[in-house]
Amino acid sequence: MITNLMRRALPVLALATVPVLTTALPAAATVPAAQSAPLAQQGSLQDSAGLPTPVLMPLFEAIDQIPVAAEHREGYSRTLYKHWNKGLNPADGCNTRKEVILAEAIEAPEVGDRCALTGGSWLSKYDNVVVTDAARLDVDHFVPLAEVYDSEQTPWSPARREAYANDQDSPDTLIAVTAASNRSKADKDPAEWLPSDATYHCTYAATWVGTKLRWDLAADEAERQALLGLAEDCPTTMVSYEPVL
Repeated sequence: MITNLMRRALPVLALATVPVLTTALPAAATVPAAQSAPLAQQGSLQDSAGLPTPVLMPLFEAIDQIPVAAEHREGYSRTLYKHWNKGLNPADGCNTRKEVILAEAIEAPEVGDRCALTGGSWLSKYDNVVVTDAARLDVDHFVPLAEVYDSEQTPWSPARREAYANDQDSPDTLIAVTAASNRSKADKDPAEWLPSDATYHCTYAATWVGTKLRWDLAADEAERQALLGLAEDCPTTMVSYEPVL
């Protein structure tokens, strides 16, 4: 668990020592456009051993990799996506939700019995708000569970749905944000909702696209057009993701 938590926490810990105006998730990086490699040089979905390898491409090109399909909400229930499970270390008393909160702390809280959290601080990236009470945080599925259901190209197995709902192998699938911003977002896609902090929009678009590609999810036409509109303002933003096979 420590390795995964450090992987998630490193970009956030940097906030404590370096003044920044915007915060980039691992899914998005801004580089000069001339440095973007052709897709053929950006890695494949599998290495020679058949294991997934990270893929890196410009935001515009990444959007084009998402299949376009109509959404299908009939039959959806949050209970189809089992969460929160016992996390990366079932013996530590912290479920997935608490592990994400611990991983994303700028200042680590004290951990008590049954993973009770005291103190600590967090930056909610949706609204650029510093939170000093873990009870004010929600752990959001970056692509909401209802949107995942809408976007499954074929119905997922219960195991795959649980894997998505508790995915800590990527630092992008789950994010700790203020409860107010998460509830404002609800199950909306980028055609319907964007973070109130406009400086986060490029990162938000790249993380959304990377998560959809990681989990082989489709997008409807309105969502695609909204993402393309965001990409117009983010010409040097890159998308990085590791596919779940």
